[in-house]
Amino acid sequence: MRIIGGSRRGKVLPAFDKLNLRPTTDFAKESLFNILQNKIDLDGCRFLDLFAGTGGISYELMSRGAEGGIMVDISNGSFRYREKVLDSLPWPSLKNRRADVFQYVKNCEETFDLIFADPPYDMSNLVELPDLIFQYGLLKPAGLFILEHPESHTFGKAPYFLEHRKYGAVHFSFFQNESS
Repeated sequence: MRIIGGSRRGKVLPAFDKLNLRPTTDFAKESLFNILQNKIDLDGCRFLDLFAGTGGISYELMSRGAEGGIMVDISNGSFRYREKVLDSLPWPSLKNRRADVFQYVKNCEETFDLIFADPPYDMSNLVELPDLIFQYGLLKPAGLFILEHPESHTFGKAPYFLEHRKYGAVHFSFFQNESS
């Protein structure tokens, strides 16, 4: 795995062989960031990375000028991996949390410019995520929420839905705070 853009472009990250993860592919990640550069100013952005796994999306955001963010995932192995990566990167404003995402969302008191979630595709309550993000007011005005999900889920009729993009087997649904 590597960082594909920004100031740390090309930085190779440690292998994560023993973790049972499905990181966002470089193709999907590059496509996502091409879209993001036209939708949100990443420079100075505050973000929340839910189901962060390896933290790949967070590292891309920081490399591309984000001010800081929080990576949240319940997996102890993923947490330790992200700690290892953070030891090699100069980003003190990137925080690593080991927590249940649903509890974290309910108790979070901060708001964000961007929230990205890449839950396990077989998670039974995946469809609840968009509603929870907006119910708990985690996005700033004009804030963007991106949910990575399998083809079996569609969100076109959900409140705050903006658009859907597909890259191979990866699907992104975009939601935007109505205050935009």
